Amino acid sequence: MIDFSQFPSPCYIMEEELLRKNLSLIKSVADDAEVEIILAFKSFAMWRSFPIFREYIGHSTASSLYEARLALEEFGSRAHTYSPAYVNQEFDEIMRCSSHITFNSLSQYAHFYPRVKAHSESISCGIRINPEYSEVETELYNPCAPGTRFGITADLLPQELPEGVDGFHCHCHCESSSYELERTLQHVEEKFARWFPQIKWLNLGGGHLMTRADYDTNHLIALLKGLKERHPHLHIILEPGSAFTWQTGVLLSEVVDVVESRGIKTAILNVSFTCHMPDCLEMPYQPVVRGAEHGNEGKNVYRLGGNSCLSGDYMGMWSFDRELKIGDRVVFEDMIHYTMVKTNMFNGIHHPAIALWTKDEKPVIYKKFFYEDYRNRMS
Repeated sequence: MIDFSQFPSPCYIMEEELLRKNLSLIKSVADDAEVEIILAFKSFAMWRSFPIFREYIGHSTASSLYEARLALEEFGSRAHTYSPAYVNQEFDEIMRCSSHITFNSLSQYAHFYPRVKAHSESISCGIRINPEYSEVETELYNPCAPGTRFGITADLLPQELPEGVDGFHCHCHCESSSYELERTLQHVEEKFARWFPQIKWLNLGGGHLMTRADYDTNHLIALLKGLKERHPHLHIILEPGSAFTWQTGVLLSEVVDVVESRGIKTAILNVSFTCHMPDCLEMPYQPVVRGAEHGNEGKNVYRLGGNSCLSGDYMGMWSFDRELKIGDRVVFEDMIHYTMVKTNMFNGIHHPAIALWTKDEKPVIYKKFFYEDYRNRMS
């Protein structure tokens, strides 16, 4: 149990023991299925924790130059890089930091592949395919929505793939189950298996939430084994983000004021939903608050409000077992993935500190944020 008194507020706190539990499960899936599972930085990029990750996995995936540099310089291996659009002035550095580069379109491939061929024999190139199938219901997160800008549909691929295409990359999921993957694979193979003899690897992207309690990992392993039996020459890659840090830590906050208007009590916190938990407003989804029940039934009901000037910087109604007072700590569960990577300093609000609660039950404060961090961003 985390001793919150040993941490500043606000603070993202990851628990090493929970992280290692997830990493062990992911490694066991990779070993049993004989596939490669790598970390997607777009969900989590707390680089001071990378030495722990490297005990379990060897590579990571990047979607930009900065992520690719982080892979090489901090994770210690070159990235599997995909971007919807590479730009000329960054591409040489992308090549330096990448072992794999996936292109979103045939025009991007045609433009940049000659540079890869001329400068680096160690880079494996691929293209992103679009099977035109996804069960992701929220369009904001659906990479296969009609008119999507992601990937190449089967009707646009030539019979013979362009020179140097070693692999296909396909991403269709978001916090999805193995059964969604099963149905997705049916569409992928139906539309693209005719090209499989021409490639060496197949990247099935992210969104495979194998560390969620109800996820059927045995079914996932069976699916991946079946895929490899049908196409034994293919190296299979998965690149989940959330699965690595799912339910591995919290966002610690505290009450700075309680205001009331028209019968609604709002506990104003020293964190912001729009700055520190943007998916709560974008998705939207209701986070879990430790020691509280979501809804307006109960004696001590509060709306939780952020500390920015955005009118809509608040979230839901919660019933607490006590009356909230200034200085009370409020803990948001499962706030490690897609939080730190999305924080912003709107209104000059500083980021929460970043910390680890070690397996030996000791606090390690990785980072605190100060005025200079805001000033440097605005320069």
